[in-house]
Amino acid sequence: MSRFTVTDTPLQGLKVVQRVALGDTRGFLSRLFCADELQQAGWYTPIAQINHTLTQHRATVRGMHYQKPPHAEMKLVSCLRGAVWDVAVDVRLDSSTYLQWHAQHLSADNHCALLIPQGFAHGFQTLEDDVEMLYCHSTPYVPVADAGLNPLDARLAIAWPLPVVGLSARDQGHPMIDATFEGVRL
Repeated sequence: MSRFTVTDTPLQGLKVVQRVALGDTRGFLSRLFCADELQQAGWYTPIAQINHTLTQHRATVRGMHYQKPPHAEMKLVSCLRGAVWDVAVDVRLDSSTYLQWHAQHLSADNHCALLIPQGFAHGFQTLEDDVEMLYCHSTPYVPVADAGLNPLDARLAIAWPLPVVGLSARDQGHPMIDATFEGVRL
């Protein structure tokens, strides 16, 4: 029995992973990762790093982060407590959906995750207080490969569901997209 239902999004390679929660009167078991099953969805490397975040305040935006090649990474992003509006932006220069975004509601209750391929920037907005997220990364964080898009960039026109609060200085400092933006070549 498969523990995941995988659905394509309009952006090639970006997948919604619905976890099957097996439950009874005691609670449930939900598999967060299975290399064999997720390989069919596009996850093709071992997990190199797992990160856990807590965001305390509703409407906070974190992102839009990615790593440049040769350290480009895949991410499997899950919400363990609360709810978020999770966003991925295609920054692959050769993609037909270049600079388009897709958002997915992830929550502790809906058991959904977003499988984000290499060449995508990622961020989210919390829809509740005290949200916890879990990220599986295909490569470790490499500071010199760190990059990001400004989450308020008019060129992206991300339709955040709430007025944005709690944007870090780092995220505010990401430049707006202009003619010099290089995107990612994988």
